[in-house]
Amino acid sequence: MGRRAELIEKYAADIKEKLGETPDMDLLTKVTIGCGPSIYNDDASTVASSDPEELDRIRQGYLIKKLGLPDGPALTDAINAVIDAYGRSNRSKYRAVVYYLLCRHFGKESVYS
Repeated sequence: MGRRAELIEKYAADIKEKLGETPDMDLLTKVTIGCGPSIYNDDASTVASSDPEELDRIRQGYLIKKLGLPDGPALTDAINAVIDAYGRSNRSKYRAVVYYLLCRHFGKESVYS
């Protein structure tokens, strides 16, 4: 099993354990691939949910640019909802999992088709 496949399995286990959901493995794989090389970097592979600049980068770079969503308070609300569901006290919030959850939250799975 390659490194990316191992990370995808780790992300799937995180979704099962922390959110109690069975992940859509096809979508999770595509979202993970879309994260590019950041998944291999310890710092870049996680989200610092207490950093407003980090959350703004997710809003601008992922939600608006990648998913094509219009800017507005609903984006920040969604990010906060995902962070709350994932667990604010959880220090290892994987970027691929956060993006996967946001993609599903907005029903934008078609972006990865």
